Amino acid sequence: MIILGIDPGIATLGFGLVDKDKNGNCTVVDYGVVKTPKEEGLPVRLAMLEEGVNKIIEKYNPEEIAMEELFFSKNITTGIAVAHARGVAMLACVKKCGRLFEYTPMQIKQALTGYGRADKAQIQQVVASILRLKTIPKPDDAADALAIALCHAQTTRFGNLFAVGNTTRTKGNNTVSGSNFQALMEMEKKKSKSRSSAFSSGTSANELTKATRLTGITGVGRATRGVQKSDKE
Repeated sequence: MIILGIDPGIATLGFGLVDKDKNGNCTVVDYGVVKTPKEEGLPVRLAMLEEGVNKIIEKYNPEEIAMEELFFSKNITTGIAVAHARGVAMLACVKKCGRLFEYTPMQIKQALTGYGRADKAQIQQVVASILRLKTIPKPDDAADALAIALCHAQTTRFGNLFAVGNTTRTKGNNTVSGSNFQALMEMEKKKSKSRSSAFSSGTSANELTKATRLTGITGVGRATRGVQKSDKE
């Protein structure tokens, strides 16, 4: 089973893919980042992130996707921008895959190290050890994304406990999406053709990103393959 882990961010979005076999063992598939230039406006950067996430999903066709929940307490301005990026990534994932799960930073640390307050260096060492890599994955955003994917791989025995369906966590309602959601997705698929024709009369997100140096996006498997290869050598 191919699992995609995403570490959301507005400047750098990390992604990591692992392949979990029937015995529960995981091997790395790919990892990297999608970057957006800071000189661009927020709408353009969000469009670039959507394009990057879509390319990753279309290339690797993951069966399930895991994402880190957003927590911030000091810089609320940065937190809001990251929340926008996370929302765009979630939308792309749920439309392309539908099997989306989320974990808190403490849950990820607990799943990988057994200690909910482990530091970043410890998490990265565990990721490299589990995936049998000779060096720690770089950049940090990609290593974090692999940690999220591994966390999901180890907690799938709990079924749909972490599936994104209802964001009201206070009452434990974060369960798998119901029939209403599935019906909505079917409607979206049927409307895709008409929506595409409607966008053709204006400026689509794809045209917008191309016009603003979409080629500046890094990651999506290109820059990371060389890193992955050196890890295994």
